[in-house]
Amino acid sequence: MNPLVQLAAEEAENPLIPPIPELVIGFIAFVIVFGFLAKKLLPNINKVLEERREAIEGGIEKADAAQTEAQSVLEQYKAQLAEARHEAARLRQEAQEQGAVILQEMRAEGQRQREEIVAAGHAQIEADRKAAAAALRQDVGTLATELAGKLVGESLEDHARQSGTVDRFLDELEAKADAKAEAVR
Repeated sequence: MNPLVQLAAEEAENPLIPPIPELVIGFIAFVIVFGFLAKKLLPNINKVLEERREAIEGGIEKADAAQTEAQSVLEQYKAQLAEARHEAARLRQEAQEQGAVILQEMRAEGQRQREEIVAAGHAQIEADRKAAAAALRQDVGTLATELAGKLVGESLEDHARQSGTVDRFLDELEAKADAKAEAVR
């Protein structure tokens, strides 16, 4: 064949449009493959998709149940926390009241001890005053007897007489002092 004739024959055939027998064979092959996929693979795919949908829906239901349970536990926790705070406030109040009572008792005990110490101090002062007055009375008596003996010129060593004279003299002095104190009042 002539190359020109061959070129003209090729021009009559369009390369983009396949020949009809190829189209028929391709269509039959497509129908066979599509039928096989529809019969064998499509049910498996649908089954997997259904299982996945059920798993997702079950997961959502489980998540909702877990969330509801978590909310319930949270409410219980909040209630217990509020109760614990209330109990802590009550215990704190009781402790403050007990502290106030203990403080009051300690103050009363301190006051009682202070009064006992003051009373003991007053008693000691009174005893010391009496002892000092007795010692002073004896010293004044001795000095007065010596002075009187020097003035009189004779010894006044008689103890009984000396004591009586001194006591009488001091009693007179105390009576005068008391009278003056009454007059001043």
